[in-house]
Amino acid sequence: MSSVKSLKPSTFRWTICFLLFIATTINYLDRQVLSLTWKDFIAPEFHWNNNDYGNITALFSIFYAVSMLFAGKFVDWMDTKKGFLWAIAIWSVGAVLHAFCGIATSGVLTGNWLVGFVESKEIISRVDNVGSIISTSVTLFIFARFVLAVGEAGNFPAAIKTTAEYFPKKDRALATSIFNAGATVGALAAPVTIPFIAKAMGWEWAFIIIGALGFVWMGLWVFYYKKPHEHHKVNEHELMYIQQDQDDMPNEDTSIPEKKFTFRECFSYRQTWAFAFGKFMTDGIWWFFLFWTPAYLSSVYKMDSTQSALPLFVLYMITLLSIIGGWLPKYFVEKRGMNAYTGRMKAMLIFAFFPLLALFAQPLGTITYWIPVLIIGIAGAAHQAWSANIFSTVGDMFPKKAIATITGIGGMAGGIGSFLINKSSGLLFDYAHKAWTTVDGIPLLEKYPQYINDRLPEGFFEQLEKSGAVISDGIDKGYMIIFSICAVAYLIAWTVMKSLVPKYKVISK
Repeated sequence: MSSVKSLKPSTFRWTICFLLFIATTINYLDRQVLSLTWKDFIAPEFHWNNNDYGNITALFSIFYAVSMLFAGKFVDWMDTKKGFLWAIAIWSVGAVLHAFCGIATSGVLTGNWLVGFVESKEIISRVDNVGSIISTSVTLFIFARFVLAVGEAGNFPAAIKTTAEYFPKKDRALATSIFNAGATVGALAAPVTIPFIAKAMGWEWAFIIIGALGFVWMGLWVFYYKKPHEHHKVNEHELMYIQQDQDDMPNEDTSIPEKKFTFRECFSYRQTWAFAFGKFMTDGIWWFFLFWTPAYLSSVYKMDSTQSALPLFVLYMITLLSIIGGWLPKYFVEKRGMNAYTGRMKAMLIFAFFPLLALFAQPLGTITYWIPVLIIGIAGAAHQAWSANIFSTVGDMFPKKAIATITGIGGMAGGIGSFLINKSSGLLFDYAHKAWTTVDGIPLLEKYPQYINDRLPEGFFEQLEKSGAVISDGIDKGYMIIFSICAVAYLIAWTVMKSLVPKYKVISK
């Protein structure tokens, strides 16, 4: 605390919030590199299809899910400063590892390890066994995604814990929505940077350059972060503001030693299950939009990664409207006199209705691709507003010592939901691409039965179009099914959460 007793409260808590925002931005930039490079740059090199990419993203989700369970406990154990440093160091290493998967594939298949990025491509192109190229490259990318997932799992438990340390309850949703907007800004910056880096320098350098940003952030965190009561930039008035609702949480006196919450104890509370179910139902929706929208624009509207840069930029710009997610519950608390939980749940119900627009994305997309872009953007904004509030429900009801652990449990549930939607999407899109496509009005597999159990040859549809065939791609129907699931997930989640925890109740131990 500052030795100079200023009458005006300092505002250093917002500097910490800004650091959390930067960390989350880097987190999502690292996560987006693969989704923006696989279709145009990586798939041609390694012969991937939608299912291969779906397997990689689905396993990333499950790695992230399991890691989230332990990341929360790890952050609680290591405490905020060290826990965050370990998390971002690991995920930055994982991000950079992706760049060397081509060289590693060359090494595994031919024994040529000490080669450059360009040379490894040439070596792989001379390998006749396409199946070996696919299986080896997918396995190596899965390993890189595993390292990335382990590190990235620490971001939100550490960020939520930091928010609980630096903000009173009424401001936590706003602070969370601000740092959580880093997910949107990362997704926003990605399409206007990553494809162009990949096109100019090679897809490998996109992973290396974006991955290196995490190491820069670590220096800022070491320099700026301390507990609020220990920080010289936090004066006594700001500290009083931060700690204004400390009395609402039983046993929060730091002078009294307390036992940590065990997993068994955490799972004994309905509040934990409500949070976990909400994350399970909705996290996968955002990840689907994040991982599959570039592929959607490519498959349905035939855009390459540079052509889709503007639509994706506009889409994620719209999601910045999610900042309302922090303002609305604060309005309900301060202007309507609601408690934090009631105000937050009312706001979340409002946000849960907006994704219903996704039901119209595919049907109206026949008019212009801008309609699904706008609708997905609105649904994404609603998700981020929802996400800021569902994270904050943990701080509303649990003591600070349990926040990272509960957040980790919810993250695990969200990761499982994400695994299911990413895996099923990859399978569904490949199935729809073959089973529901027609060529000159005849079902594709009826006309070409030899491909019922085999992959379609590369460039198959391009060759048919050149021959004058009229193709109606069935993948549109696959996207319609997933968009419909995305539309109703939030209302289902809200209903179950409200049933489990109908009224505000603080957990004490």
